[in-house]
Amino acid sequence: MTYGEKVAVDDLSLRVDQGTITAVLGPNGAGKTTTLETCEGYRRPQRGSVRVLGLDPVRDRRALLPRIGVMLQSGGAWSGVRAVEMLRHVARLHAHPLEVDLLVERLGLADCGRTAYRRLSGGQQQRLGLAMALVGRPELVFVDEPTAGLDPAVRRTVWELLDELRRDGVTVVLTTHYMDEAERLADLVHIVDHGSLVASGTPTELTRSSTVATIRLVVTEPFPPSAPVSLAAELGPHTEVRQLDAVSLVITGPADHTTLGTVSRWCEANGVLPVSLTLGQRNLEDVFLELTAPAHPVATGQDVVPEATA
Repeated sequence: MTYGEKVAVDDLSLRVDQGTITAVLGPNGAGKTTTLETCEGYRRPQRGSVRVLGLDPVRDRRALLPRIGVMLQSGGAWSGVRAVEMLRHVARLHAHPLEVDLLVERLGLADCGRTAYRRLSGGQQQRLGLAMALVGRPELVFVDEPTAGLDPAVRRTVWELLDELRRDGVTVVLTTHYMDEAERLADLVHIVDHGSLVASGTPTELTRSSTVATIRLVVTEPFPPSAPVSLAAELGPHTEVRQLDAVSLVITGPADHTTLGTVSRWCEANGVLPVSLTLGQRNLEDVFLELTAPAHPVATGQDVVPEATA
C-alpha cells in the first residue's frame, strides 16, 4: 500500500490464528492502521492478497461483516447520538446480539448512557467503541488502542473482557502502544516498522535469552556522545551497549557478580548520576525499542576508544 511516494505497507506477510489474541505493534506511521483497515475491508490492497475468515474483505464484504467486530481508533458514532442509543442501534443490526444492558454495566457506561457522543470523555468514547465492536457476537474482533485514555480499573476490566472472549473462542487482533498490555494479553506478537514485519513470536520467545543478561541504566542528564563506546570498553568483550534515548542505555552480554559494580564505577568516573540500574530479563518494551527506535550509538567491548590528541 502506497500513498503517493510513501510506502505504508511493504510486502507485509503475517497470520493470525483462530481463538487467540494477536498484537500488532509498531511506532506511529509503521503501517499498522493501514494493515488493519485492509483486513477490515475499508481499503483494497494495491498488491498482494488478504483473507479474513477465508473471505476477501472487499469482494465478500456482505458475508464477512456479520462475522467481525471493529473498534476504530476514533469515531464510529454520530456526534449527537446518546451513548446507549448508539449501542442499541448497533445491536439491532445483528441477528443475535449480546444483551446491551450487560455490556453497559460491564464497561461502566451507565453513568454516561444519556450523554451525547461528542460530550463523552476520550475514555468513555473508547468504552462505547469497544461495546459496539462486541455487541454483535463476532467471531473475530479488531480492537485499535482499546485502553487508551482509560483509568487503571477500567483498563483491567477491558483486559478481563478480552481474555474472556479468547476463552470463548473469539479471535482478537489488537493494536496498542502499551507494551505491558501486549505482554499480558497476547498469544502472539507481530512487530511492524516502516511497513514491514521485523519480528514475530510469543512474548516469551521475543524476550527470552538463556545466555545473555540485560542491564538497563537510566540517568538524570543526557549521556555524552562517547558513552556507549566508553562503557563497552570497561565491560570487555562480548558485551553490547545500546543507547535507547538521551538518558537510557541497555547493556547486553555475559554478566557476573562484578558487572553492576563496573557500571557503577564508570558512572562515578564520568560524572553520571543513575536514576535506576537494573539487571534482569528483557521485557517486550526493550525488544520493541531495540527493533524500532531511531538509530542510536551501539558499541561492543571490542571497540577501541580513540586516544585524545593534542
